[in-house]
Amino acid sequence: MILAAGRGERMRPLTDHTPKPLLVAGGKPLIVWHIERLRTAGFTHIVINHAHLGEQIEAALGNGAALGVSIAYSREVSALETAGGIATALPLIDADVFPVVNGDIYTEFDFGRLAEPMARLAAGHDQAHLVLADNPPHHPAGDFVLDGGRVVASAPTAGLSPLTFSGIGVYHRALFAHTPPGQKAQLAPLLRRAIETGRASGEHFAGRWVDVGTPERLQQLDESLRTHV
Repeated sequence: MILAAGRGERMRPLTDHTPKPLLVAGGKPLIVWHIERLRTAGFTHIVINHAHLGEQIEAALGNGAALGVSIAYSREVSALETAGGIATALPLIDADVFPVVNGDIYTEFDFGRLAEPMARLAAGHDQAHLVLADNPPHHPAGDFVLDGGRVVASAPTAGLSPLTFSGIGVYHRALFAHTPPGQKAQLAPLLRRAIETGRASGEHFAGRWVDVGTPERLQQLDESLRTHV
């Protein structure tokens, strides 16, 4: 699933007329970079939720055939936030365990790496697997601590520093068992509950990852990709 329903307030005025996932960097919309990498990793059925200017996303991507995938859309009248959006889209997802990626990031993460945690979540009691990234300058405090492949809320051992949640995760649908579809709900409380009950694994991705949250960061990413890709 690709999350694409956000308004993108910090990206205005660019997002006044274009949904953030369709903003272009390196000659491609951000969401197309994701779709191509997901397809390469073997994920060919993709669910995309949308709200703000969502008809543009459907017009640009269609049913996904041109990109070698099939796309189903979860249409929200107004954005339901992350957990609400996922819970509402669950009928379109034909698996108990599935990866989710934010539509407003750029990353060179190999989604094929998620095969192992997906199998583990399907077989065990874990409900979430989070991909954590190095802390960017605008978020120096990080979000979660990674300790031996487990995500913990605070460092139990000296020398472990928080990392930033990348917006890439694998979830078991049981994580959303008490999240009503069609209603706003944040993901963070669900993740913290899974972490506190020992049901969250994680990994550190030290490769390229950009939270494209401002026009300046989009411009920097675009220039960098045009130079190096």
